[in-house]
Amino acid sequence: MKSFAIALAISAAATAAAPAFAHDALETSGVVKSKVQLVDGSTLYVFKDGKMAREDRFGRAVFLKRGETLTTVDGSKIVAVGNEVARLDALLKEGHNG
Repeated sequence: MKSFAIALAISAAATAAAPAFAHDALETSGVVKSKVQLVDGSTLYVFKDGKMAREDRFGRAVFLKRGETLTTVDGSKIVAVGNEVARLDALLKEGHNG
């Protein structure tokens, strides 16, 4: 019973830490120029080539419409350029797969 409790505690700690690793992969990859928090709780990533991708508040890469206007938490507006869903999704998954 004691070994089961230890295994359960270790798996719970590993599960809680997994999302942090995904964001570490994003920040250490060197391809993200800036990260902007949006009003709806999502995050806009601007890559070094100027293209953008959006991560929803649940940590998933989501589609950006051409010319979509996004509002930042400070009230400024940004017009979306590009739709790098696949690039962001790969970076998010990179941290989860080791």
